Amino acid sequence: MSGNERDEFGPEPGRDLILVVDDDRDIAHFVALNLKLDGFDVVVANDGKQALEEIDKQRPSLAVLDLMMPEIDGLELTRRLRANPITSTLPIIMLTAKSMTIDKVNGLKAGADDYMVKPFDTSELVARVRNTLNRNQESREVSPLTGLPGNSRVKREISDRMRSGADYAVGYIDIDRFKAVNDVYGFDRGDAFIQALARSLHRAVVQVGLPPVFLGHIGGDDFIFICHPEQIRPLTQAMVVDFERAADELYDPEHARRGYIEVPDRRGGKQRAALVTLSIGVATTGEGRRFDDARIVMAIASDMKKTAKNQPGSYVAIDKRGNVQT
Repeated sequence: MSGNERDEFGPEPGRDLILVVDDDRDIAHFVALNLKLDGFDVVVANDGKQALEEIDKQRPSLAVLDLMMPEIDGLELTRRLRANPITSTLPIIMLTAKSMTIDKVNGLKAGADDYMVKPFDTSELVARVRNTLNRNQESREVSPLTGLPGNSRVKREISDRMRSGADYAVGYIDIDRFKAVNDVYGFDRGDAFIQALARSLHRAVVQVGLPPVFLGHIGGDDFIFICHPEQIRPLTQAMVVDFERAADELYDPEHARRGYIEVPDRRGGKQRAALVTLSIGVATTGEGRRFDDARIVMAIASDMKKTAKNQPGSYVAIDKRGNVQT
């Protein structure tokens, strides 16, 4: 069932490829057929060795593994996949006829993401495959430093707001003079400033309340918020006040007291850099203003952030231009 099965369930561009590994050919075919009917591409292997060969060839999005197989069983196969940097993050759902708790524990300890006991309902298996893929996608998009979603999730959120037809605002946040902090204190202290901003954003969102505000971290000291236009003022005021207070505590006491740090320059001298503040640029809909591309909204917010940077202290620049369409 290797070559012919692979042709029957071969991958198509843009679709998730699921690897099904089971030495019971009937079960493997049945699982593969149901996954295929639900919109997945599928490749089948009947033992651990063949599974490793298929993974090397095709890089599946997720693997459904039987626990009990000859030679390389599901536990050993999972351990090997987790030990290989290329496959260490491959989502794995383990299938087994065993239902004892210790077997489930061993499977999860080996690195499986989920566990199902035979006989199983195929609709539940398909649902678990989708849920595991979604969780894996979301975890890849989350910043390990702040726990906030990244650029692609931000764009999806803006697109969802566009489709809803409701008014919304997109804010682009940047820490002023952040490079000076890194230059003087090092990257670990710089990361502490970034984490402090993330906490300030969360507290501001809680303070403002409903409707829900979306927060994103698109890299470095750049953050995004998406809210209702009426929330812009209270939200940005809360985050600025909270962050400036938190940032003061991250400076060395002497630097915080005098209100600046001295940054070495290329000539061997030192230049004064004021303490960090926030520049916030906002693009907003309402009063006839609409957008049809998430990238355009983010670009406008970024432009307004540059405008804000030309102002002293923490500053919020709000764009109110007319319709912008591609």
